[in-house]
Amino acid sequence: MFPPNSYITHQPKHHPISSLSVPLSIATMPFCDVGTHPSSPSAVAPADYLNAHVKIFYRTHGRGPTKVLLIIGLASTHEAWGPQIKGLTGTTVSNEDDDVWSGDDNGSGIEVCAFDNRGVGRSSVPVRKTEYSTKIMAMDAIALLDHLGWKKAHVFGHSMGAMIACKVAAKVPERVLSLALLNVTGGGFQCFPKLDKQTFSVAFRFLKAKTPEQRAAVDLDTHYSQEYLEEYIGSDKRRAVLYQQYVKGISTTGMQSNYGFDGQLNACWTHKMTESEFEVIKSAGFLVSVIHGRHDIIAQIYYAKRLAQKLHPAARMVDLHGGHLVSHERPEEVNQALFDLIKASEMKMSPHDWTNMPKNQSWWREKRALIRTNIQPGSNISLKCCILEKLHLFLLYFFGLVVLSFEYGRKLLRRLKPVRVGSSPSYIESQ
Repeated sequence: MFPPNSYITHQPKHHPISSLSVPLSIATMPFCDVGTHPSSPSAVAPADYLNAHVKIFYRTHGRGPTKVLLIIGLASTHEAWGPQIKGLTGTTVSNEDDDVWSGDDNGSGIEVCAFDNRGVGRSSVPVRKTEYSTKIMAMDAIALLDHLGWKKAHVFGHSMGAMIACKVAAKVPERVLSLALLNVTGGGFQCFPKLDKQTFSVAFRFLKAKTPEQRAAVDLDTHYSQEYLEEYIGSDKRRAVLYQQYVKGISTTGMQSNYGFDGQLNACWTHKMTESEFEVIKSAGFLVSVIHGRHDIIAQIYYAKRLAQKLHPAARMVDLHGGHLVSHERPEEVNQALFDLIKASEMKMSPHDWTNMPKNQSWWREKRALIRTNIQPGSNISLKCCILEKLHLFLLYFFGLVVLSFEYGRKLLRRLKPVRVGSSPSYIESQ
């Protein structure tokens, strides 16, 4: 199993006394009870929605008529959106903690809402894996929109959160003003990283990591590009600075609940967008921005480009120099891309004027065209390319079987010898 994009956010492990749990000490904090909103899909489709009594913890920042919903990824809490919250609103202080607002809530102000998905942070933690899917978690997000009274919003998601955002857009396209997908893939086998020496090294170290120091070292290589980590901040390399922060965070808080991590991982693995869902998004009229770090070893940029192509002509591809956590590694560029998306949406820009993608064509037709172009008398280059492509897919599926086998073995050992760890969520801010 590969490291989650946790950004060092964790939560207590809960004993399966009930199907979910919320710490009593945070009962007065802002929560959305997703089962209490008549307009939410959960109220009209109970068969498709499990645990309607799930509580979602959230925070809002900034004031203004422009609303932005931020959906974070696997094993992360809302705090991982820190650079974007600061960039979009100009503040890191939540509205729930700010008694006196000195900003301008008229005109062009932006209000954002970031929240913890089910299974992480302060939100409820269902214990059954079937209670997690991108469709179910999208319903959580829609219920939160109802709770906030937001009829429409720009919906931005990162990694797994971008998968959830796609489901939101397909489910209630009339409520989406624009869609930003950061470091996203199409789910399923596309969640498997590149098969190279670095990735295998990261995977091996992750499986062996038993201490905060070992886990911090692995997380750094997962989240950021090597070039970024080797940059100097004063007299120290960024890797050393971030390493100390990560170790401190892990030592203080512990790990995410096994129920939450396994459930969210299941949501990524089972995620799939149908052709009809793609058509709903493309025909809805809102613009899409697919933002990706080209050195991401978790979510390969190849799949992000394929997704952007499927959303043609509504999508624009933003290819940045960074890793999986490009929102932290290149915050100014990411924030500018988000501002561009919001502005273009407000100006009612045409999708054909917005997109920078070539005309859409199927993946198989694209491959056939490439092969035909490469075919030359007496040349076997195309044959070699085909063989390498098939070998790569075979290795992906084989590696997937190995991962699943390890997961079942780990669960069996856990049942035989359960381990309980208590902790509280935290967040480490990148430099």
